[in-house]
Amino acid sequence: MDFWSEIVGQPAAVEALARAAGPEGGPAHAWLITGPPGSGRSNLAYRFAAALIARTEADRERVFAQVRGKTHPDFAVLTTQGAIINISSAREIVTTAHYAPSEGRYRVIVIEDADRMTEHTSNVLLKAIEEPPERTIWVLCAPSEADLLPTIRSRTRSVRLVTPSVTDVARLLAERDGVEPALAERAARLAQSHIGMARWLASDPEAMSRRERSITGALTAHTLGDAMAVAASLVAIAQADADALTEQLDASEREDAMRNLGLAPGAAIPPKLRSQIKALEEDQERRRKRSLRDGIDRILTDLLSLYRDVLLTTLGAVGTEPGAPAPEAPAPAGALPQLVNAESGAAIRDLAERWSPEQALAVVSATEQARERLARAITPGLVLEALFARIVMADNRVLSS
Repeated sequence: MDFWSEIVGQPAAVEALARAAGPEGGPAHAWLITGPPGSGRSNLAYRFAAALIARTEADRERVFAQVRGKTHPDFAVLTTQGAIINISSAREIVTTAHYAPSEGRYRVIVIEDADRMTEHTSNVLLKAIEEPPERTIWVLCAPSEADLLPTIRSRTRSVRLVTPSVTDVARLLAERDGVEPALAERAARLAQSHIGMARWLASDPEAMSRRERSITGALTAHTLGDAMAVAASLVAIAQADADALTEQLDASEREDAMRNLGLAPGAAIPPKLRSQIKALEEDQERRRKRSLRDGIDRILTDLLSLYRDVLLTTLGAVGTEPGAPAPEAPAPAGALPQLVNAESGAAIRDLAERWSPEQALAVVSATEQARERLARAITPGLVLEALFARIVMADNRVLSS
């Protein structure tokens, strides 16, 4: 696999960034990478950073390992596990923009989740982008251009990503991670082409099992009593899901950091390196505090796919055979969409027979509204209870508008 091969389904973006990072590239001083969750924004930004820093193509993988571990001296990253990127963090990283690269061709600063900057924080960054040092390059990541101030957008070169196909994600899992093709296809389909989630579902049987329990629980809620019980069970599943993911990420990040600092696993950390490990631990602690809400949001995303499957079925707008095409057989142009949750096809068709398209659409809308309520910091358990109460009403054909 070549240096860019992990970036799937984004040929135009890869071509533009590979050309800019090449010896004759002359890259712009600021870039904005946009795309839906799971499209690979951060991974592409990190690979672009490594390609810009490395002095030769042969050195790119070594530099990328340090960039990924956040230990390369010519690389800095601003991210957050909170709701916003605070202004003090932005000011701190802006001061590093004036450092000359010590080893590589450029100094690169990546801002993940740039959409989480407030207007005041964005203005701090704007001043730095307006007067960029000659060999410093900014790379911002956000879901869409509309999430940033127009003044920032106008000073960056935009690269837009798209949602990769199930086929592309499945092929990546098979080739990069050695996942059996049928499991790779299933994980990619259930993750709705979210690359990180697909990899997790394919590599962790417990994660796949927790998702199955979420879908099964949702399909068995027929009374208000059921609704309250399912809501409680999903909170427990989300907590287990979040704990497992956090533990896995923490261990992987610490291992990468230790390796890139030249330390053996479990070795004592020299005083001069403790600040880097401490910063990593602080980021991980912030992530742990957000883990339950993130877990609930993943469940709501899965439920949204389920009820969209029901809606499409009520409209007769799905293919006759449930399931996505195999990686070796892409769907022909104009083919009807397939069920995301093909394994629950019988239960989905049963609901579609009981619900009208209007009822199914109302449940889809209620699920989207639940995600919005969760983002407003409403208690996760209450969000789920309210959602399943409305779903039970739909199942009994008395859903209010």
